[in-house]
Amino acid sequence: MADLNPPSSTIPRPVFIVSDGTAITAETLAQAVLTQFPNLNYEQRRIPFVDTVEKAVATADRINLVQEKTGMRPLVFSTFSRKSISNAFCDECTGFVSELFRSFVNPLEEELGMKSSHQVGMTHRIRNEENYDRRIAAIDYTLTHDDGQTDFGLDEAEVILVGVSRSGKTPTSLFLAMQFGIKVANYPLIPEDFDRGTLPEALAKVHDKLFGLTISPERLHEIRNERRPNSRYASIENCRYEISSCEAMMDREGISYLSSTTKSIEEIAATIFATLHLEKHERIG
Repeated sequence: MADLNPPSSTIPRPVFIVSDGTAITAETLAQAVLTQFPNLNYEQRRIPFVDTVEKAVATADRINLVQEKTGMRPLVFSTFSRKSISNAFCDECTGFVSELFRSFVNPLEEELGMKSSHQVGMTHRIRNEENYDRRIAAIDYTLTHDDGQTDFGLDEAEVILVGVSRSGKTPTSLFLAMQFGIKVANYPLIPEDFDRGTLPEALAKVHDKLFGLTISPERLHEIRNERRPNSRYASIENCRYEISSCEAMMDREGISYLSSTTKSIEEIAATIFATLHLEKHERIG
């Protein structure tokens, strides 16, 4: 009989994210758990909308087949709102199943003395139309003000991210807009700015909203080389020059900044909130 849990780190452990909804919540919770095992080599698959008993059984059989083929017991993270679907899946699946809602909802039902709704999609429903409209407006603003496309309306921004090209400004901007309804502009600092020795005029007027992102030259070189291989723009020498010049400018200007090299977007966002004393709007979805 095959060992279901071989210790080899060269073989990825199968991980399944299963839900009767989008599986976004299950994936978020699973990622939070799996980050506590940095040496775990795994291959993740997401299976959303398993919203009938029949689909639950078929999905369990699919996971069981992976176990038979690989000889490794899959790790399964699931969020089922309806007990009948959860029971059918758990009864059939031979993987290591963490039914995330049951871990939290059942004890809360006992503590609160009330039953939960057991409705699909409650995590992502629109609870407040005003907050939803704010998020849409923030996304629109952030896309319009990406990569210094326009100086118009910078005074409306709640955050203006600055840094060299490809230092993580755009994904961080979109995360803040999509998750928290924050209007974010991002503005690249370029060699012309470093030669001049001052911030672009448009940024000097909104200095209190600036937050900088930097990155290690080696990582920047890797990212830029994928975009424009063997170019002056991507060379390690130029990356070192731009990073050192950018950090020196932010130090002179008193702009708070951090490195995106090893930080997650969530960590960067939390630091920006704390540094700029932002009001964290209700997270939607």
